[in-house]
Amino acid sequence: MPDPKQPRTILITGATSGFGEAMARLFAQEGWRVIITGRRRDRLEVLKRELEGLHGTVEGGAVVHALRFDVRNPQEVERALASLPAEWSTMDVLVNNAGLAAGLDPIQDGRPDDWERMLDTNVKGLLYVSRAVIPGMIARGQGHIINIGSTAGKEVYPKGNVYCATKHAVDALTKGMRIDLLPHGIKVTQVAPGAAETEFSEVRFHGDRDRAKQTYAGFTPLTAKDVAAVVYFAATQPPHVCLNDIVVTPTAQANSTTIFRENV
Repeated sequence: MPDPKQPRTILITGATSGFGEAMARLFAQEGWRVIITGRRRDRLEVLKRELEGLHGTVEGGAVVHALRFDVRNPQEVERALASLPAEWSTMDVLVNNAGLAAGLDPIQDGRPDDWERMLDTNVKGLLYVSRAVIPGMIARGQGHIINIGSTAGKEVYPKGNVYCATKHAVDALTKGMRIDLLPHGIKVTQVAPGAAETEFSEVRFHGDRDRAKQTYAGFTPLTAKDVAAVVYFAATQPPHVCLNDIVVTPTAQANSTTIFRENV
């Protein structure tokens, strides 16, 4: 059982933008100790300074600790997490948020570099970070892993092929983790967002901002704050309650393939 008097610690991968950044802000605001990770040192440092300026310290020390590493590199993952100071090494919650879509092409026209980037980040990265964190949770007999999936992991849409495959893998891995870690008192949750306006589409379309903007034409998409609020809700349930799978979409979206757009 976590000590309610002590601030809890959360590790968020991919915290330098989008969902991850919004989660870092929300959890820090609520008094959690937040470990932010990402590849972009400049963004990590800016976010760390900002959160410390807003929220200062909590009982036991600083509110945020930054780790720079690439989830695709298992050696970097191991080194970074092994480097954590003792006071930061006990993680109550891990959010496997780092992920991306690259390209939107028929399978026959897909770019192998895009495929590898998605598989290495969305699937292998999740596994590498989880593998590094889980032993500590098992030793303590408690913990919570929250994997950020997608409605793309529920139904496949045209030209989504490999991205959808990676998010179906997240769906399966979440279920498998939940079964394997059940005897150790560890919660495992998937949060599967639908259309959300972040840097996601800009990354998918290799920096084409105009094409990315069209993705959200004619309806009100989710925001990063919306998804962060759902993750916070899942993470703050009583110890005996685990939300296994949460699908959250805009009101205008029914599933991964059906969005009602006005005047488009």
